[in-house]
Amino acid sequence: MRYSSNARLSLRMGHLFLALTAFLFHVAPSHAYTQLDDDALRAIPSGGDDFDIASGSLLAPILIPRVPGTEGSARVQEHFVSFFRDNLPEWTVEWHNSTSKTPATGDEEKPFRNLIFRRDPPWAKVGDVGRLTLVAHYDSMYKPEGFIGATDSAAPCAMLMHVARGVDAALTKKWETMQASGDFGMGLEEEVGVQILLLDGEEAWVRWSDTDSVYGSRALAESWETETYPAMSVFKHPIHSISLFVLLDLLGAKDPSVPSYFRTTHWAYRNMAKIEDRMRNLGMLEAEPDDMFLPDMDKPSTDFRRAFIEDDHVPFMARGVDILHMIPAPFPRVWHTMDDNGENLDLPTVRDWARIVTAFTAEWLEIGDYLPKKSEQEAKRELLSGHKTEL
Repeated sequence: MRYSSNARLSLRMGHLFLALTAFLFHVAPSHAYTQLDDDALRAIPSGGDDFDIASGSLLAPILIPRVPGTEGSARVQEHFVSFFRDNLPEWTVEWHNSTSKTPATGDEEKPFRNLIFRRDPPWAKVGDVGRLTLVAHYDSMYKPEGFIGATDSAAPCAMLMHVARGVDAALTKKWETMQASGDFGMGLEEEVGVQILLLDGEEAWVRWSDTDSVYGSRALAESWETETYPAMSVFKHPIHSISLFVLLDLLGAKDPSVPSYFRTTHWAYRNMAKIEDRMRNLGMLEAEPDDMFLPDMDKPSTDFRRAFIEDDHVPFMARGVDILHMIPAPFPRVWHTMDDNGENLDLPTVRDWARIVTAFTAEWLEIGDYLPKKSEQEAKRELLSGHKTEL
C-alpha cells in the first residue's frame, strides 16, 4: 500500500472517487444482519497458541520471505491449501494465476497466484450467491532481502484462516437445518456465502505506482469483471457477487487505530466497532490499548473525505464494489522495515483481531443460533481457573 507521511492517506481524485460516490446513498446491507447474543459472543475463540510465532499452526509457517515466484511463496501457498484441505474440506479452493513484468525484473514475466477459498450453501447455483469477501495479501517485499512482513500481511492471513475455522461448523449446522426443514432455495433473494481471497503481488517491486503494485488484485478484478455467469443468474459477473470486500492489512502491532474510511460502508464499520465494544465490556479481549481499535463508531457523515489509502481494494472499488478497509492510520512504526517481524507482533492484539473479525463474519452469515454458547458464569469460572478453552 502507498503511505503519505504528510497526509497519512494517499489521494485519488479521478475515476475511483466517482466510483465511490456513485454509491453514496448505499448505507445498509442488502440482507438481514443479526447481532450475536452475549453467550455466543463469549464463545468466539481467540486462537490461542495457533498464533505463536515459532510453533503456531496458523501463523508460524507464514513468517518467512514470500516474494512472488520464490520457494518461500510456494511454501506459504501450500500451507494455506493444506490447512483448508485437512481442516475445512467443505471449502472449495480456486487458483487465479497471472504473470506480469515488473520494474525490478525487466522483461522477465513474474508469476502471481491468488488463492480463493469459498463456502457456499450446498444447494446454491453458480451465479446466485452473494459473498462476504475477506481479503489479505500474502506476498512480501522484494527488497530489502529477507523482509518478513509480519503485519504486512502474515498476521492478517493467519487471522482469516482462524475466521474460516471459527464459522465453519456453525455454517454446516445452519445449512443442514435449512435443508432438513425445506427452508432453502426459494429464489426470493440471493443466497449468502463467504469467500477468503489471499492475494499475491500487492507490494511494489521498486516504487508504488498504478502499474507497480497490486498485481494479483488487478488481474483478479479484471477477470471477475469479464467472466459471465449463466443466463438467469442473480449476478451477471463474479465481481457483482461481492456483497462486501473486507480488506485486512498492517494488523498485529500494539495500539492500532483503524478509521472508518468510506461513508458508503460506515454501517459495516459500525457493526464491527460494536462487536469490539461489546467484547471489551464482556472482558473477552486481551490487549489493553490506549483507545479502541475502531474509534470511529460515532463518526458523523460530514467527516468523510476523498482521501484513502491505496491497497488491494482499489481495482475492486473502481468497479463499484463496497469496501471496508481495515488498515491502521498511522501505519505501525515497523512498516516496510526489517523490524516488521514476528518478534514485534503484539500477540494479544493479533488474537483480539481474530476474535473481532470472526464475530463480524458470524453476524453477517447469521449463524448465531448455531455457534457454541458460553454463559457469564462459565466465562468467570474459566478466567478464575486461569484456563481458556480455545478452538
